[in-house]
Amino acid sequence: MKTQTTRYTALVAAAAATVLLAACGKTEDATVGQRLDSTVNEVQSAANTMKSDAQNAAQEMQAAGSQAGQAMAEGASDMAITAKVNAALAADDKLSALQIDVDTEAGRVALSGTAPDADSRERATTLASAVEGVKSVDNRLVVQKNS
Repeated sequence: MKTQTTRYTALVAAAAATVLLAACGKTEDATVGQRLDSTVNEVQSAANTMKSDAQNAAQEMQAAGSQAGQAMAEGASDMAITAKVNAALAADDKLSALQIDVDTEAGRVALSGTAPDADSRERATTLASAVEGVKSVDNRLVVQKNS
């Protein structure tokens, strides 16, 4: 008898729920299959968006890595140019590499300091220009005044 009472109670509860839903005007327009299809489409769309975002991020990282590598190579090249210009100046009898500061950025050499005379100042420009990789020379050397 207890089983029958439980059945009647469940049946009455189900009927009441059906009546309440109908009375409120709440009905499910989409079937379970349609809702499942909609959910699958949303997940696929989200996955495609994530894939696209990941690809864009990978491309941006690759470009940034390439730029960093290029900057490092330019820096190493600039250091080599500076060393070669310093060596060329040190090899000259009248020019002392100790009195001339050599700075290189992107292949552009800047010379600053002192030169014993105008000819030596011009020779410093010629020597620096002859170094492989030098794009331009900014000669800021000041000719020493004889005391």
